[in-house]
Amino acid sequence: MTIIAAVTQDREGRLALVEGLKEARQFGDALVAINLGITPVHLENFDTEGVQVTVVDHPARDKDTPSDVILDEIEKQQATRLIIGVKRRTPVGKALLGSFSQHLLLHAPIPVLAVKLPEDELPSSALDHIPPKLRSTQG
Repeated sequence: MTIIAAVTQDREGRLALVEGLKEARQFGDALVAINLGITPVHLENFDTEGVQVTVVDHPARDKDTPSDVILDEIEKQQATRLIIGVKRRTPVGKALLGSFSQHLLLHAPIPVLAVKLPEDELPSSALDHIPPKLRSTQG
């Protein structure tokens, strides 16, 4: 059996990888981490003990959307579960999921585990609206 984790470059994507490792270890499954980002996924920083992990670098190209890439890999890997990281939403934003997450939740032919950061952690998008000058941590 195989679990797929959709790994994006943000903290939610890394959380999906961590949760994928936990699930794979718990059920004795292999984990396929689909790297949708530009930078490589380095497994040295993660506890992979007891889990067979394969990283597939597969950024969406041309007409493929990231969700199409994931859906293709589900079929190719004959996966049994998909893990994605989702961002916390404001009360108004709760009515809408991100298109990536929503598409996978609605169209994946297997169970989808959607994980999110703990409430006390800021989402990776928290700094999006802060001017670049104010983002600097150096004085």
